Amino acid sequence: MTIIAVVLAVLAALLHVYIFVLEAFRWNEPATRKTFGVSESDAPILAPMAYNQGFYNLFLAIVTFVGVAMISSDNTTGTALALAGTGSMLAAAVVLVTHDRSMARAAATQGTIPLLAVVFLLLQL
Repeated sequence: MTIIAVVLAVLAALLHVYIFVLEAFRWNEPATRKTFGVSESDAPILAPMAYNQGFYNLFLAIVTFVGVAMISSDNTTGTALALAGTGSMLAAAVVLVTHDRSMARAAATQGTIPLLAVVFLLLQL
C-alpha cells in the first residue's frame, strides 16, 4: 500500500507543479488561456491572481514531496505532511466544482489523483 500511496502522492504533486508553471509563468500563452478559459483581454488583469495561485499550488506540491520523502524514516510525520498536501489539493477541487458546476472537468483533473493518494495514504497507516 505504501508504494501505491507514494506514487500517487508524487503524481499529484507533479501535477500541481505543472499547474504552478502554467499559472505563474505561462499565463498569457494562448494554450494556457484556453486551458483556463480566460480571454486574451482578461489574462493581464487576472495575471497577478494567477501568479499567486500558482505559488499556492507549488507550496502544496512541496509539502507533499517533503511528506513522501519522510515516510520511510518517520511514517507518521511523513504521512501527515503528504495528507496535508494531497488533502488540500482534493479540497480545492471540491471547492471548485461546488462553486461552479461547469468546472467539473477541471475539478476532476485537479482532484482525482489527490483523492486516490489520500485514500491510499490512509490505508497504509
